[in-house]
Amino acid sequence: MAATSAAVLSSPFLTGGKRSQALLSAPVGARSAAGWAVAPRKTVVAAAAARKKSWIPGVRGGGNFIDPEWLDGSLPGDYGFDPLGLGKDPAFLRWYREAELIHGRWAMVAVVGIFVGQAWSGIPWFEAGADPGAIAPFSFGSLLGTQLLLMGWVESKRWVDFFDQDSQSVEWATPWSRTAENFANATGDQGYPGGKFFDPLCLAGTIRDGVYIPDREKLERLKLAEIKHARIAMLAMLIFYFEAGQGKTPLGALGL
Repeated sequence: MAATSAAVLSSPFLTGGKRSQALLSAPVGARSAAGWAVAPRKTVVAAAAARKKSWIPGVRGGGNFIDPEWLDGSLPGDYGFDPLGLGKDPAFLRWYREAELIHGRWAMVAVVGIFVGQAWSGIPWFEAGADPGAIAPFSFGSLLGTQLLLMGWVESKRWVDFFDQDSQSVEWATPWSRTAENFANATGDQGYPGGKFFDPLCLAGTIRDGVYIPDREKLERLKLAEIKHARIAMLAMLIFYFEAGQGKTPLGALGL
């Protein structure tokens, strides 16, 4: 058996010609002394490119319906869902993301307010504004006027800041505050201002020497968590509207 193994290992087919056999049989030190250059071993690590996540698990390909070419996965929560092609134009894509983010944040606040408000007062959320037993009853006219004045003013400022970022973090744009830098964008990302005013708990950054410093890793993780919760909240509000059309409430549908 040993003779057979030796014959196989000494075969020119496995070890090459006489020059290669002499190199393999010589000690390592003798190879360098004899002028044989021994190249150092190199380890090549190939990093696989991260594949974009699909909104249909386990399905790849399918053209722009499954994997739109205009969505590269750079946006938080981007799973390639755009069957109508609304985001083909980069300018529209940027605006749609801003709209999704703002509507999602309002939906999250509304869902919590609907549950807590009804649990506290027992009044259905779609009747709370007109019910005499409500804590702060408002007429439709006063509610509409407040909405147009306050929300219109705030939304107009957000609209201007969307096209000219940080244009509203100046003294004349924030007359109620002498520290306009509190309203500046501390992260540099549209829709995520951060800073001491918008991130007082420092969930996405730290404060050093009175200066807010964003933590990019935490910020990206919170962006993804926020957009996921925002989408769930918007779907929940859609269900609440259908229930309200039938005179039902979320708590009532849950039997509470």
